[in-house]
Amino acid sequence: MKIAIKGLKILNPQQDLNIKGDLLIEDGIIKKVGDLTDEELSGAKIYELDNHYCVPGLFDMHVHLREPGREDEETVETGCNAAANGGFTAIACMPNTSPNADSSEVVRYIKDQAANHLVNVYPIGAVTVERKGENLAPIAEMFDAGAVGFSDDGVAVKSAGILKSAMEYTKMYDAPIIEHCEDESLSDGHMNESAVSTLLGIPPLPSVSEDLIVMRDILIAEYVGARVHIAHISSKNAVDLVRQAKKKGIQVTAEVTPHHFTLTDESLKTYDTNYKMNPPLREEKDVEAMIEGLKDGTIDCIASDHAPHSSEEKEFEFIYAPNGILGLETQLGIALTELYHKKVLTMEQMVEKLSINPRKILNIPIPEIKEGEKADLTIFDADAVWTVDLKKQKSKSKNSPFDKKLLTGKQTATICNQKMFIDNEFMDI
Repeated sequence: MKIAIKGLKILNPQQDLNIKGDLLIEDGIIKKVGDLTDEELSGAKIYELDNHYCVPGLFDMHVHLREPGREDEETVETGCNAAANGGFTAIACMPNTSPNADSSEVVRYIKDQAANHLVNVYPIGAVTVERKGENLAPIAEMFDAGAVGFSDDGVAVKSAGILKSAMEYTKMYDAPIIEHCEDESLSDGHMNESAVSTLLGIPPLPSVSEDLIVMRDILIAEYVGARVHIAHISSKNAVDLVRQAKKKGIQVTAEVTPHHFTLTDESLKTYDTNYKMNPPLREEKDVEAMIEGLKDGTIDCIASDHAPHSSEEKEFEFIYAPNGILGLETQLGIALTELYHKKVLTMEQMVEKLSINPRKILNIPIPEIKEGEKADLTIFDADAVWTVDLKKQKSKSKNSPFDKKLLTGKQTATICNQKMFIDNEFMDI
């Protein structure tokens, strides 16, 4: 199929590309970048998308797909549908499934389930067997099966000794250990420790729990000469630790979620479990640190930590409800609203945080927007004003605090693997 998309702002900082022009795509391959002639437009399905941005396909490196094990909450297919609806052409999925992704068999199963979808899925393998922190999982076998990083997601790697051994293995493959930074001896709380937790009477989870593991992991990464990636960073001190480590040349990277750079623990005063997540929402000073970390490059990328849960589970009493919220379908809109339109980041920096840097961290090729390349693209209208409606989202679950939120900036088309998602429909191209 031949399609032409006209009037785009075509942007790829990795190529030093920033032009106004058209795209011609045929059978999933970019045939021309620039002004199209009448002859080139002949026989093409034409889309007039004047002043919409066209960038390398967005990549979310922290997603929970729940399959295998909790297909009632999400499946690989529904998670990929949500990703496409949010503008993502690729995602990395975390290993806390049932069974855990701690073997090559589960890694291959996930990849098989994602085959032939528009969205590419890259599994993250568990560091230890069943994520228990006791015995190393078969890292080499999982890497060969397609794992691009390793994490005991949901918990930190239990001991420094196990972490050191794991890093010695992952260093051989230049793959990162992705850490949920939380000291288990301080992790029996349900919200950030602050005046708000005292007011609400909810058992607290102190930010120093995150800081201790960030510090431990950085020191071991420095000692081994390996790579560590700090997942969903949320505390001011943790950002400072990463900043200092980068200045020393230690191989540490970090991501932040939209909820951690927009919301504080003040939101929990309603006891709404859709604001319950781990790491918990923290204080205004922490939100400000996330913004500063994004601005100065300490925080490399934005990731959703997309965590679907059934409505029945989220309706439990606050301390019994599970942690986590959806994110794939609101991430782009929140990031554009809060970071681009408020002049925190330029559009080039936005593309780096949402597309280029996640791929760099996971050693995945960055799509190029040029003739002869496969079309792996996200097209969005940075000025589109819309209201989040969870009933219209593609995810199986509906646990989000952003329902009915007004946002500026929205996906228009998602293109990859000879498929396009536009106007709420998938089509082959």
